[in-house]
Amino acid sequence: MSADELHVPAGHTKGEDMSWSQRAMYKVIRALIHGACRVYFRLDIQGRENLPTTGAYIVSPIHRSNLDTPVLSAITTRRLRYMGKESLWKSRPLGWLLTALGGFPVQRGTADREALKAGLACVERGEPLVMFPEGTRQAGPDVAEMFDGPAYVACRTGTPIIPIGLGNTEAAMPKGSKFIRPVKMTIVIGAPIQPPPLKESGRVSRAGVRDLTARLGEEIQRLFDEAQARAGTPNRR
Repeated sequence: MSADELHVPAGHTKGEDMSWSQRAMYKVIRALIHGACRVYFRLDIQGRENLPTTGAYIVSPIHRSNLDTPVLSAITTRRLRYMGKESLWKSRPLGWLLTALGGFPVQRGTADREALKAGLACVERGEPLVMFPEGTRQAGPDVAEMFDGPAYVACRTGTPIIPIGLGNTEAAMPKGSKFIRPVKMTIVIGAPIQPPPLKESGRVSRAGVRDLTARLGEEIQRLFDEAQARAGTPNRR
């Protein structure tokens, strides 16, 4: 199935709003994470002024550690939305907590299709959505091969993409590590990248998506390099 054929069906409700208790839980946990990051990682955040205060946007960060997702919650008091495997919601207590933290389930086996539908639904409700354009965690100083998901959702909805560099999250907890090192971390938030308009037919331009993905990759690399340098571990190639 091509990206042009995807759409959000009427009545699609994945990732709907939280209950008041989940909202309260999110505020508490986010505050604890933010405080821990400030103390344990001496977290420094640059570019907060680039985040819209209202409406939807797509957060597209570099992905080097399991810490990336919780650390990102420090950039804004608004609830960021994340995709997770549907199987994680089989446990009601865990599912409740994951939803409180901004997660929503995506069915395995149809991940690309379901992820795009769910992402589109979140954005159309005006929520900030996190999409890692590298997909899974990577390693090293260079941005890995990029997926078109964030660019497609941006082009389909006219939503800006916020590129982000995360400095030293890999040093704090690389792949396979069971321990978290207390290294300095830096987050550098880039300026919003506006997507091209839809075609006259209302369809997404594949060339436009590819071009936006390439531009996003270049900006994430620049921000990643800056974040690493600010955190005291410059990228070396």
